[in-house]
Amino acid sequence: MIQRQRMMLLLTIFLGMLAALAPLSTDMYLPALPEMTESFHVTPSMVQLTLTASMAGMAVGQIIAGPLSDENGRRRPLIIGMTVFTLATVVCIASPNIEIFLLFRFIQGFAGGTGIVIARAVARDVCKGPALTRFFSMLMMVNGIAPILSPVIGGQILRFAPWEGVFVLLVIVGVGLTAGAVIMNETLPVRRRVPGGILAGMSGFSSLFGQKYFMGHCIMQCFAFAAFFGYISGSSFVFQNIYGVSPQGFSLIFGINGIGLMISGALTGRLAGSIADWKTLRSSLWIASIGSIILLAAFLIDLPLPFIIVVLFFTVATLAAMSTSSFSMAMQSQGRNAGSASALIGFFSMISGAVMAPIVGIAGSYTAVPMGCIMVIGEIGALATFYMMIYPSHRNQE
Repeated sequence: MIQRQRMMLLLTIFLGMLAALAPLSTDMYLPALPEMTESFHVTPSMVQLTLTASMAGMAVGQIIAGPLSDENGRRRPLIIGMTVFTLATVVCIASPNIEIFLLFRFIQGFAGGTGIVIARAVARDVCKGPALTRFFSMLMMVNGIAPILSPVIGGQILRFAPWEGVFVLLVIVGVGLTAGAVIMNETLPVRRRVPGGILAGMSGFSSLFGQKYFMGHCIMQCFAFAAFFGYISGSSFVFQNIYGVSPQGFSLIFGINGIGLMISGALTGRLAGSIADWKTLRSSLWIASIGSIILLAAFLIDLPLPFIIVVLFFTVATLAAMSTSSFSMAMQSQGRNAGSASALIGFFSMISGAVMAPIVGIAGSYTAVPMGCIMVIGEIGALATFYMMIYPSHRNQE
């Protein structure tokens, strides 16, 4: 029993690190975005495309890796993905111009998407029901450390190294995750695998597209993550250029919001089984919608920085509760299709961020209004999707 608990703890930490590849790949170099604008001699919107390239790669990578892991097991695709992630990061460091950097950011994201989707699929392999919610909340707690530490670490690296130093650390992370994938035990037995690879995956996607309830979670997360990545891509310019915060100060603010994500995820796991997941989901969506509206109003009337920080904390923190409860609810009925289902959810969450990142900077780097507008549209869209496509299945549980 003790041995199993120890193995589950190690598995949780490893899967949490895999799931954290998204914030590690984006959040850690956020304090360096203004510096990269000058280094590559490009516009803020062009630098924000580096976020788009990474997230688009992660979205596509999950679509490919999910079905492949359903056919070949979780371990082998994971080893390949983490190896490519590491090599692509090395090329990012040596990129002579923004075009090469964008290309290999996409490849890096594509490979990183393998880790993200397989982490979720492994969680479904080993848990179900309330246990899945609790296990996924533990992943979110481990994952929550990444948004806390990443920008802080990135800001400290910028004290003594250029932006390339951040990517050197990502190479080290990639090497560690590759080693972890090599020693990880396979969690998908041969008897439960789905033959046919990508073609079978496409068939599985067709089946999933026909499930209104499941697609409701995909579309809802698409809107919610659009709001979140609007914050991700715009916050460094808003805090540093508009409010005059230093890179280190920005990383501290960003880290505080990461603590909010971790607390939110922990509470969701603690309440699993005592409060219905759909009620947790509904509450988180309402808080995020109201918070985003207040935030936009604060930007429009130039309220002071402390007020902005407080409102943003509660608005951003809801993402962990939303994604934990939504993922658990969506995956409950997905057995052999766990990889494909996880991939589709991941695709919708990442592709919205890829689209939103450059839009935030389209009006320049000295206005917070685009970020506020995107957050409002995303959060209200998520709430509306919940009531149209998810809530009807739970109305009789009131």
